[in-house]
Amino acid sequence: MKNMWSFILLLIIHLPRISSAYPCSVLGGPRGVCRTGNVIVGGLFSLHHRVTEINGTTDVCEGFDIQSFLQTRVMIYSIGVINQSPLLPNLTLGYEMYDTCGDVTMALKAALSLMADRINPGEVCLSLGNEQNASESSVKVVVGERHSEISIAVARLLALPLIPQISFASTSELLSRKAKFPSFLRTVPSDAHQTKAMAKLIETLNWEIVGVIGSEDEYGKYGVERLIDHMSSNVCLDFKEILPSVVSRKEHQNLLNRLMQTVKESTAEVIVIFTKTSNVRIVLEEAIRLGINKTWIAGDSWSTATEIRDLKGIEQIGRVYGFIMKQNTVPGFEEHVRGFTAQLAEEDSFFSEYLTRNPACTGSLDPGKDPQNCSFHNADEESSTAHCTNIQCLVQHIDRDESYGIYLAVKVIAQALHSLLKCDDMKCNRTATFTARELLEEIKQVNFTVDNITNISFDQHGDPSLGYDILAWDMEDGGVILKEIGEYAPSGDIVLPQHLISECNNITVTVYNCSKACPYGQELSFHNNTCCKICNFCADNQYSEGGNNTCRSCKDNEFVSPDHDCCVPKTMTFLKLTDGFAIVLAVFGLAGLIFTLLVAVLFIKYRDSPIIKGTGGNLCFLILISLATSFSSVCTFFGRLSDRTCKAGLPLFILSFSLCVSCILANLFQICVGFAFEAKVRDRLKRLNNPVAIVTGCMAVQVALCTMWLTLFPPFRKTVPSEHHILIRCDNGSNVMFAVSLGYISFLAVVCFLFGFKGKRLPDLYKNASFITISMLIYLVAWMLFIPVYIKTSGKYVQAVQASAILVSNYSILGCHFCPKCYIILFRKELNNEKAILEYIRKHYEKKGVSPVTTDK
Repeated sequence: MKNMWSFILLLIIHLPRISSAYPCSVLGGPRGVCRTGNVIVGGLFSLHHRVTEINGTTDVCEGFDIQSFLQTRVMIYSIGVINQSPLLPNLTLGYEMYDTCGDVTMALKAALSLMADRINPGEVCLSLGNEQNASESSVKVVVGERHSEISIAVARLLALPLIPQISFASTSELLSRKAKFPSFLRTVPSDAHQTKAMAKLIETLNWEIVGVIGSEDEYGKYGVERLIDHMSSNVCLDFKEILPSVVSRKEHQNLLNRLMQTVKESTAEVIVIFTKTSNVRIVLEEAIRLGINKTWIAGDSWSTATEIRDLKGIEQIGRVYGFIMKQNTVPGFEEHVRGFTAQLAEEDSFFSEYLTRNPACTGSLDPGKDPQNCSFHNADEESSTAHCTNIQCLVQHIDRDESYGIYLAVKVIAQALHSLLKCDDMKCNRTATFTARELLEEIKQVNFTVDNITNISFDQHGDPSLGYDILAWDMEDGGVILKEIGEYAPSGDIVLPQHLISECNNITVTVYNCSKACPYGQELSFHNNTCCKICNFCADNQYSEGGNNTCRSCKDNEFVSPDHDCCVPKTMTFLKLTDGFAIVLAVFGLAGLIFTLLVAVLFIKYRDSPIIKGTGGNLCFLILISLATSFSSVCTFFGRLSDRTCKAGLPLFILSFSLCVSCILANLFQICVGFAFEAKVRDRLKRLNNPVAIVTGCMAVQVALCTMWLTLFPPFRKTVPSEHHILIRCDNGSNVMFAVSLGYISFLAVVCFLFGFKGKRLPDLYKNASFITISMLIYLVAWMLFIPVYIKTSGKYVQAVQASAILVSNYSILGCHFCPKCYIILFRKELNNEKAILEYIRKHYEKKGVSPVTTDK
């Protein structure tokens, strides 16, 4: 540390001798200052804000910028440091720098002056055609300019001879296009990164309504458009205002009034100003005058500008966040500034001009007089941005970002020369005769760490590998203190204080009564076609989790909660075995099945008895099997249904009950043939009296119908969503096929009913025909009642209605066809013999006056 300070003091003492500069202004053009050397470094700086035309012929630069003046001193100082270092041991760097006055024309004149040897009419063709013959005394590299608009114009000119141009502040993304600007590089990140950084800041701090102010120049125009491109989809652009390249109160007051009205009425949470410092100053002065308090984002052009921070009443404009390139202090530069003397004014025309313009220092430039008590006050400005009575107050106006960019640029040039000229600690092994193109290629390849702090290298676009520091303006104590609160890396990562992120993300309603988050059950919607949002309730069938979530519909298996804040799973509804109705049906079904099996056992035991033979014989067992199957089918209508149970339920009942009715029909036909017709007719019908054929024929039709049904339109498990439930039931697949199959059973039942009704007059001891008539009538009535009940019933009880109709049908056969026979078998055994049957037949015919024919055995 001691050695470092010794070096700085030694440098301060010898710097005036080292920097033996002299004025080198261009006739009719910009003013400049030069110093000879083996390699000349050009410099372009906007020491004045504007150019004013006097009497229509003379251009005068106005608005002296202290920071820009100090930036010229940074370049001179940095070159002096290089000349004192062993980096270029037997070479000396010189400089030739000009004041562009913030004007493109002035800048082009200055650039032409820097290229004077190259564009000499006698050498122009030779220089451009063969750079090996370029003048040794010409400028090999240029540092500057500050403003992107000026840099773009100069870069087009310097691109012809490929003179490297290294800007310390021009950030326009357009300058990264190497096809147009092949020799341009910079030590400040491109706006491509700055606009991404701004968009990332807006996103991280949850600012959803943004206003943008730009200018009609390369910096402002491209910066605004790229910022809008990078903003996320949930950010609404409240307004975009583009100002002229140079704003003047006299010429653009109406425009400023309209702009301020727009800003005042805007609901934007933050306003980005993307233009040069002089324009920003006028805009913010108007905002201060009108008492507009907003949150602002400053581009790197004005985030640290002293003339903005020193505006009277600046603390009234609200919060300000800014971006600057990664900044550091130029080592030893503050001590250098504190060592300014009157001798400097003689050597530096820029310093001399400033002191001359200051009335408090007029006549105080004698070589022997030290102007330590001069007032650094610009009499040309309407309002002072810097006023002090001691020359050392200039230290307060040193900016750390652009000054450090100039320092890096000089370091890059020196490092490239060191490599190009093959220098070691003792000497450079190559002479200073080289082309600008060679130096350009070396500059592109540099990759080193400056003062063990900052690594500098360039990508294929000439942009450095540097990020941004994020600043906040602390204006609580009346002045403006710049506080570094975060950083942004080119990779896209941003670092901010967690308390700031939490503060911004917890805001639900802005000061403009715009909602940023809603309670649950509501969603944000734009109000009156503006960026301002309000909360509206979700529709009855939608929900929202609140915040900035939109209203959404639930899935089919969910329903909206009463508070509309979430979806609740719908309960699966079906006829459970634990349901009361299901228990009743299950009990009846099981009882019917058991009773059917008991009847079957009883009939097997008495299978040779007359009553069994008289009621169909083996057909009785087929009927009992079909009834048992039909009773079993009832269980398929309960529980969590599936496609298999749905396919089995109704078709199984239809087939089994069809078999049952077919057998009964065959039995009735057999009785009627034996008793009801004349002898000739009876003889013909006896040929048809084949129970197996009748049953087979009747079942063949039903089997064909069910096969077609199950093949083409099979029943299936269906879920029917309702408001809060999902009903599981069986769909018939085809109601037509179901109706046709059921109708066919009804047709067989009607035929049985007719045969049974006719058979009531026959000598039937066991009243088969009468009981069958009753059972068929019960079946028909049950299914006639089933149709309207089935149509009107909804929910899980649709299955119960079907099961009920099946049970009624089964019990009608079981009760009317088999119960009387069981009664006779068990309790009237005297009737279960052939003699009783014959005696009953004889008496039947005697009552009708007919003599029965008997055959004695």
